[in-house]
Amino acid sequence: MSNSPRAHLFLLSFFWCVLLWCAPTAMHGQEIVTTYKEQYDKTVAGSAERFELVGKYAQALFFQEKQQEATQVLKENIRIAERQEDKTNAAYLYSILAMNAQLNENTTEAKKAITKALDYAQQIDAYEIKAYVNYCRGWMYVRDNQEAKAVHSLLIAISLYEKAPPSPTKLVRLSATYKELTSIYASWDDYELQEKYSKLTLDIAIQQNNPNALFDAYMMMGYLYESEFAQNTHNIYARDLAEKYYKKAIKTYENNRETIPFRSDLAFVANNLASLYLRAFPKQYNEQASYYANLALQQAKETHQVNFLASSYGILAEIALQTDDRKTATAHLLSALTTINSTHLPDKNTLLSIYESLAQLNETEENYLGALHFQKLYLQTYQSIYNKDKLEISRRLEAQYEKEQQKQQLLTLQLSSEKKEQQIKLMKTIGLQQKQELENLKLSEENQRKRLEISQLETETHAQALKLSQLENDNKLLDIQHFKKTLSFQEKVKFYFLSLAIALAVLLLVLLYVYKQRTKSMKQQKELYNLALEKEKQHAKIATLTALLDGQEQERSRLARDLHDGLGGLLSGTKIQLSTLNNKITDANKLEMTKSIEHLDNAVDELRRVAHNLMPDLLLKYGLEEALKEYANRMSTDQLDIDVQFLGYTDTLQQDKQLLVYRIIQELVNNALKHANPQQIIIQLVESENSYLVTIEDDGCGFDLPQVQQTQSAGLHNIQSRVQFLKGELHIHSEQNLGTSIDFQFPKQ
Repeated sequence: MSNSPRAHLFLLSFFWCVLLWCAPTAMHGQEIVTTYKEQYDKTVAGSAERFELVGKYAQALFFQEKQQEATQVLKENIRIAERQEDKTNAAYLYSILAMNAQLNENTTEAKKAITKALDYAQQIDAYEIKAYVNYCRGWMYVRDNQEAKAVHSLLIAISLYEKAPPSPTKLVRLSATYKELTSIYASWDDYELQEKYSKLTLDIAIQQNNPNALFDAYMMMGYLYESEFAQNTHNIYARDLAEKYYKKAIKTYENNRETIPFRSDLAFVANNLASLYLRAFPKQYNEQASYYANLALQQAKETHQVNFLASSYGILAEIALQTDDRKTATAHLLSALTTINSTHLPDKNTLLSIYESLAQLNETEENYLGALHFQKLYLQTYQSIYNKDKLEISRRLEAQYEKEQQKQQLLTLQLSSEKKEQQIKLMKTIGLQQKQELENLKLSEENQRKRLEISQLETETHAQALKLSQLENDNKLLDIQHFKKTLSFQEKVKFYFLSLAIALAVLLLVLLYVYKQRTKSMKQQKELYNLALEKEKQHAKIATLTALLDGQEQERSRLARDLHDGLGGLLSGTKIQLSTLNNKITDANKLEMTKSIEHLDNAVDELRRVAHNLMPDLLLKYGLEEALKEYANRMSTDQLDIDVQFLGYTDTLQQDKQLLVYRIIQELVNNALKHANPQQIIIQLVESENSYLVTIEDDGCGFDLPQVQQTQSAGLHNIQSRVQFLKGELHIHSEQNLGTSIDFQFPKQ
């Protein structure tokens, strides 16, 4: 949230306090209107009691959206006040009429009313009302984005309040002036002056012992120190003060819930405190951040404050993300988005934060389409904020320029005042001299008569000298006015040139930004297209590999069945026939027949081994572990020891992946037996939380890895293809005469 909207957040409550300074705070809404109407009807038109009451009654009508009735009541009493010799009441009522018209966006009537109020203020001696009129003018300048002029009027109001005698309304009105200055200096990031007037507001609230004023003052102090901490995150002292005053504001509200009329302010303070805990304090304060965010959420729902409600959801989403609860975070963000889009004037900075968080969440969940959608909304919102910020910068520069002009005007007024004082002193001196001369003339009456003619001539000469002096003064004034006009013209020319230069620079920056954004967008589109194309290629490759592996396994299964059922049966029948003949032949030929039968037994065993390698029945029936252990026992000899180790294996691997792992290990063991002449082979499978790691090590002669990779052998290609199908990675480590270690790792899903 930007400084300016938050600095003016207290506008409605401050205006209410200024005008309803004597109202019983326990009353609300229509009750206030009814009470004031009864009191108003009991007073006599034109009486001091009615004039004191009419401002509060009119403002109560205005806040009940009865603007026409409020305006009518004010104008009736203004007509009576204007007929009075003392214009104090007229100045006061015209000020209230001006503020009501400004809030009702009737700027023409507002300007006419404040002009009337200022005219009458010059005719009265009541310092408090003169100060109040200047406060109203400053208040209107703030709403017209003329903050430099507003500061000038508000400072005049403060100087007049200081001259006014004590009264029941003086402190409340002075506090309202301090609050307006606080909000202006907050928007200017002038923390020194913001702190000064915030503390003055707090001092007045403590003097009054008014819960509503104390709540506002604590809220302002908390926001002040939060802003200071945001500028310097190492300033822990400012952070702790912000926490202290926000807590005081909430405690004041909870202790005086029935007497504080603006319940929406609690949501603002609770949100700020939750955000402070989340961003400025360690993670152990997240529980407190969640508590105050939920408090703000409940209060915003009750008061229908859409922007505060969206901010609460956003803070809760950040808390959920810190615990990696993406589902809850997404729900909160979508609730915030729905809430803030339900208003016609959503807070753009809150929208920007929501879109950014949703884009990041969708990207994390690999929902790239959703991430792209929210990223586009983020860019559109950022563009609108950027344009608004440019306008705000322009207004800030204009306000700064007006502020400097006012300083020059004050210096000119001071110089003029000093000159007038010198002229008055000179005139007093001349007056004393003339008085002395008259006394001398009385004492020397006879001499005066004789010198009458000479005196008349001197008088005429003196008159001519005075006229000449007057003419010289007029000429000097004309020269000064001409010089001022020249300076003003030069300043205007400089301002126009500066404005043109700034406009050209801003236009250039906008064009450069648009070009960069377009280039970035095209690059992102190209990357997305390449990613999609690569994904399609990968899918096609996987599909081809799947079909190839399925075909290989089907062919192996068919060959195993043919060998077992066909050739195996034939060999078994031949053995039976030879065994029958062996009983019929002579003893001389029985030895040779026995050797033939043994050869047939060996052939049948070899046939079974080949068929089992083509389609391992144990793997299909009992799983990978039993199949590999049976394979190791079958392949082990007196010269070769094959050891199988399973660590942490839970037998949850899908059967098709078990078969792929079996084939890879089978191929690697066969390669070792064929080329490395090992004496020991170790097969190890380790299951972790997210993946499987398979390692095959032998103590054979090893090989030159770069040379093997260049030859691209069919066996190595088959192994790499099966590992890729498992979405795994293959690593080969081999040195000649030192053995070989091959491992591959693939995920569970």
